[in-house]
Amino acid sequence: MRSFEEILKLCDVDLEFYEAVMELESRESGKDFDSIYLSMVSMLDAMEQSVNSALNTEFKGRLMEDEARRFGKYISQTEDLLSGKFIASASHIALAVSQYNSNMGRIVAAPTAGSCGILPGLLFAYKNLYAPSRDALIKALIVAGGVGEVIQKRATLAGAEGGCQAECGAAAAMGSAALTYLKGGSPEASAHAAALTIKSIMGLVCDSVAGLVEVPCIKRNGTLVALASICADMALAGVRSVIPPDEVIDAMRQVGKALPETLRETSKGGLAVTPKARAIEKSIFSQITPLAES
Repeated sequence: MRSFEEILKLCDVDLEFYEAVMELESRESGKDFDSIYLSMVSMLDAMEQSVNSALNTEFKGRLMEDEARRFGKYISQTEDLLSGKFIASASHIALAVSQYNSNMGRIVAAPTAGSCGILPGLLFAYKNLYAPSRDALIKALIVAGGVGEVIQKRATLAGAEGGCQAECGAAAAMGSAALTYLKGGSPEASAHAAALTIKSIMGLVCDSVAGLVEVPCIKRNGTLVALASICADMALAGVRSVIPPDEVIDAMRQVGKALPETLRETSKGGLAVTPKARAIEKSIFSQITPLAES
């Protein structure tokens, strides 16, 4: 799958977005539809297990406290949530899963470990609030996978190559397209939901403090579910990206290449070089005892 155009052309022949993704995947991999579908069943099962484990595991980070537990308590005690029940719930799950990853828990890289909370946050918050069928969730995951495949082929999913726009940005775009599908949006709407999301996060740098996937990674997972949600609503309302979705991804690739090395997962720029971050890094690494020479 090299383009949204390929997917949408198949959809013009009366296929759903997920069906077009499966058709293209079948052509490229030689797998039949049943095999592709079953692999996504396995992926959804693993994702759900990681969500359940994350929500029931105390986080012991090196840089931050258990923010997911704190946020979950706030949600349970607050009637009038500014962000609404869906976004707050999605953020809570995203924080928990991202923290779980940082604690070496088993997660689904969707599309990467550093962005692993966003898609499950959106899918399982939707499941909890709207009770879709299991089949619908699997098909939404296939839609998300198709979007991720296009981004991978036309740009990158690696923070070291394209900054955090390629990790958390891609995850948010995948989630936005999946939400649009779940809410009954057209294939075109799903493609534009992804494009609107990428346009809104283009240029986001990868600047992890001390080289750890905690700050600002975990909180980015928790906040970008909101962007994915509003872009899905805009697409469902008929809002379209003036720049075609494929060209948006191409622009993302160009921006990623233009980012200096200091802003691409090297911890040499952005938040990673603030005085506080430097002090944290010094504190962490001063506690590491060098291996004795043999």
